[in-house]
Amino acid sequence: MAGHSKWANIKHKKERADAKRGKVFTRVIKEITVAAKLGGPDPETNPRLRLAMDKASDANMPKDTVKRAIQRGSGDLDGASYEEIRYEGYGAGGAAVIVDCMTDNRTRTVAEVRHAFSKHNGNLGTDGSVAFQFTHCGQFLFAPGTSEEAVMEAAIEAGADDVGTDDEGGIEVLCAPADFGVLKRALEAAGLKAEVAEITMRPNVETALGGEDGERMQKLIDALEDLDDVQQVYTNAVFEDQEST
Repeated sequence: MAGHSKWANIKHKKERADAKRGKVFTRVIKEITVAAKLGGPDPETNPRLRLAMDKASDANMPKDTVKRAIQRGSGDLDGASYEEIRYEGYGAGGAAVIVDCMTDNRTRTVAEVRHAFSKHNGNLGTDGSVAFQFTHCGQFLFAPGTSEEAVMEAAIEAGADDVGTDDEGGIEVLCAPADFGVLKRALEAAGLKAEVAEITMRPNVETALGGEDGERMQKLIDALEDLDDVQQVYTNAVFEDQEST
């Protein structure tokens, strides 16, 4: 597993996301709506919708809310029409940033994203300027103390691409995005519950940041995540000050 501080950094990221749970419903509803629009309303034949519904379940979203989002996406109910947009740029210390958005107003979204970058010592780049530094993949992260042997056996049998550990004992499983659902079910069937299970943009090389650069980068990420149109923020920044947390 690349990066000796991966567990601390991902745990920190998860804790911050949990603290912003009020925004989770809005983001999951958008994801369900777009997934149903692009792939149809049946989760059995639409893996992206299945994943979005799993997120809704994890967030304890009412089933009626999920149903209405699917109906809006499939055209059975009126509602806002969202489009997906990705922005790329750089933060403090040259760390790469990818910002995935869903919006019904592209002009508003790009203005807000550009403002966040410029306010926090970053630069909005062009399409493709940093995406090559990341790999689109399924990722599962298990807490230190989890049986590596059990994870490896279940993961490899289900078609995982890689299983590794970091210096803190955290276990990471990687797979192709298309295999995420199969792997998730196989791991859960083996009694293995991941702390993080998501389809993500995983950095190929990390950029270690500490001190003022780390603080500026965290402020940029927070500012982007606070925007209503932002669904997900990815970065290759590793915050050195979190290694002992």
